[in-house]
Amino acid sequence: MRKTCLNMVYELAKQDPRVVFVGSDLGPGVLDEMKHEMPDRFYMEGVSEQHIIGMAAGLAMDGFIPYVNTIATFITRRCYEQLAVDLCLHDLPVRLIGNGGGLVYAPLGPTHLATEDIAITSTLPNMTIVAPSDADEMARFMPTTLDWPHPVYIRLGKGGDPLVTKGQEGFEIGKAVRLRDGADIEIISTGVMSGRAVDAAEALAVDGISAGVLHMPTVKPLDRDCVLAAGGAKLIVTVEEHFKAGGLGSAVSDILIDNHRMPEMGILRLGLEDSFPLNYGSQDELLDAFGLQPPGIADSIRKALDIRN
Repeated sequence: MRKTCLNMVYELAKQDPRVVFVGSDLGPGVLDEMKHEMPDRFYMEGVSEQHIIGMAAGLAMDGFIPYVNTIATFITRRCYEQLAVDLCLHDLPVRLIGNGGGLVYAPLGPTHLATEDIAITSTLPNMTIVAPSDADEMARFMPTTLDWPHPVYIRLGKGGDPLVTKGQEGFEIGKAVRLRDGADIEIISTGVMSGRAVDAAEALAVDGISAGVLHMPTVKPLDRDCVLAAGGAKLIVTVEEHFKAGGLGSAVSDILIDNHRMPEMGILRLGLEDSFPLNYGSQDELLDAFGLQPPGIADSIRKALDIRN
């Protein structure tokens, strides 16, 4: 997914002279072709996240479309004031590419885990948040960023994630994608968790539980109409690789509460609890520890249905 995203920046730069790339201390070899072919539109700025946001804002004010890339924690936590004041206050078309959203950097520990990045960015007016599920969806999404007039935070997985949106055509910012039909409950997920949500739904089907899966590649603006339609299910389950507070589950709940559309059995929010993940390991190991792999998701849903019946 990350490689596809960066390759698409290069492809978009070939099509549109407004596209520039700004990196923050990325490894050697990143977009080498673009660097050599378009040296006046490729910048590698070192460990200086507050600076690169201000720089990108200045470029956008001069008519460019900057794509800024670094680790997700660094591009959200370290430069929050610049995101708010330099980008969102002026509603500038800067694209923030956050490597390793969620638990991707589990081997590096809690300092590198972007488990509150959606909450941080979603509070900012004018910010758009997109979390594709796989490389194919990323390739469909990236062309839409050329003419989108607002700042965008792009949440990347680690790459090599299974393709779950095969057969889908196009991409529309703010629109949900139906991955699976279901009659009893609706699972709403985003990013790489959507594939795991589909696997959990298939496991539940063995028990006679019919679960639909609604993938939200855009977390902000969220597809309000699809969320309200999902409110007709007995139970809504949100699944995310993020703290429960301020993430996808909170956004879904806000829409349902504001529109008096709460499902019969309420909402089950699956995500990280309100504590820093202190374990080291792999992304899959941490997801398993938090009950966010398909067996854990399915088990949480079974327990919720037993308790709430």
